Amino acid sequence: MKVNAPGLAVICVLLVCVVAISILSIEPTEEVLSEAIKVAEENFDNTTVEPNEETDRFSFYLPEEYDIEKQTKNNLILIRDDQTYILFYNALEDRMSRLNYEAAKESDYTVLESFEKKDRFGYIHILEDEEEMLQLQIGVGGVKITTISEKGRLAEDAKQMMLIANSIAYENHQ
Repeated sequence: MKVNAPGLAVICVLLVCVVAISILSIEPTEEVLSEAIKVAEENFDNTTVEPNEETDRFSFYLPEEYDIEKQTKNNLILIRDDQTYILFYNALEDRMSRLNYEAAKESDYTVLESFEKKDRFGYIHILEDEEEMLQLQIGVGGVKITTISEKGRLAEDAKQMMLIANSIAYENHQ
């Protein structure tokens, strides 16, 4: 089989274009992490989301694409598509609690940022697991939500998780 020079040149140019487009479309990890922090902080400031779900211990906002898979005394297992989110609720802690944040500081992390208002304390904790997977934890007071997120969904997960955690209306069912 004989390959002519112009055909080989066209194939090489197309290959270079495909590789260049692939490289340019990959968002650097630093940008993804920065965007997740920004989105988490913006949504920590958002207190206008009204609860639309209720458990025995608290009411909270649950985005419509999420489902409650399991409920125990202090945990909810939430599902969105094939992704699992674990919501932990500590009724002994209030919205200013730093307990979960202090525990996050003691663990490994790629990112750990905190946010504070006069009536609540929150944080975002991110740990790179694998190349495209990141462990994401969002906390507000005695509430924390954890998931394993793809890099491309990290900012959206941070937003939704902060809205959920921030919306929890504490009940006095201790």
